[in-house]
Amino acid sequence: MIVIDWHLARGGSRGGVTFHDRGGPYGRTNGAKRVVAVDVTGLPLAGVVVPASASENACVERVLTELRRSAGQDERLELVLVDRGVSACAARRLSKEFALEVRRVGWDSPQFDEHGRRVFRPVAHAWRVEVAHGNLGWSRRLAKSFENTTASATGWLQLAAVRAVLGRPT
Repeated sequence: MIVIDWHLARGGSRGGVTFHDRGGPYGRTNGAKRVVAVDVTGLPLAGVVVPASASENACVERVLTELRRSAGQDERLELVLVDRGVSACAARRLSKEFALEVRRVGWDSPQFDEHGRRVFRPVAHAWRVEVAHGNLGWSRRLAKSFENTTASATGWLQLAAVRAVLGRPT
């Protein structure tokens, strides 16, 4: 089982054209989406960077393709957990295409406290990828997205993932 999630990394002032998002509530976002797949222990298995405008469906497909391409890491893989940003239709299509189960996880409705504020509730197993994003964030090079290409940004993300795996105590 692996968990795939992404987060948006704001870009530096020299962010390339490929990293511009088209809109959103605060206008155009200059940055990139960092997509990470972790195993059940939280170790990063794959990481790619895509333009900020890429859909979540495309992000998951890109990581699964990367896992298949790199030394057959997908051979023992049976279950992929993704959040509800991935559409149900795309999850079914990816399940068939990659011959594994792509399961959408998350809460159907938000929870509120007695004051009417939303309450954070972690999703089982999905929090591991959030911890991995936090650990990768300790790499100063990943503080912002300074690259002009996704290939360069992916290389820095993968280097930080290797450092996280090698620096982890056994």
